[in-house]
Amino acid sequence: MTPQEFILLTVALGFGLTGQFLLKAGALKLGKVTADNALDHLLSILTTPELLVGLGFYGFSAILYILLLTRVNISVAAPAVALSYVFSVLIGVLFFKETLPISRMVGVGMIMGGVVLVVWKH
Repeated sequence: MTPQEFILLTVALGFGLTGQFLLKAGALKLGKVTADNALDHLLSILTTPELLVGLGFYGFSAILYILLLTRVNISVAAPAVALSYVFSVLIGVLFFKETLPISRMVGVGMIMGGVVLVVWKH
C-alpha cells in the first residue's frame, strides 16, 4: 500500500468512525425502539441532526472506500477497514462509557493481529 493509498484508507476510516459516533449519539436521543414506537422512531430519524449528519459521514466514507478499491486489492483493503472495529470499541468505551470485558479485549487484539498479517508486505 502506497502512502497515498494509506492516507485514503485512513481518511475513509475517519469518516466512517465519525459516522458511527454520530449514529450512536443520535440513537441514544431516540431511546429504545419497541413495537409500539417503531414508526415514530423511523420518522424521528429524519429530524435528528446527529443521525442525518452521521449518515452523511458514513456515505462519504463508502465513496472513499470505493475509490480505495480502484487502487488496492480487496484482499488488503477489506481487512484493513476491519480496524474500524477496534476504534469502534474505543469510541464505545471512551465516549459512551461501555464496558470492556477481557473477552472483547482479546477479540480486538486478534483483529489487530489479523490485519497486520493480511496487509504485511503488500
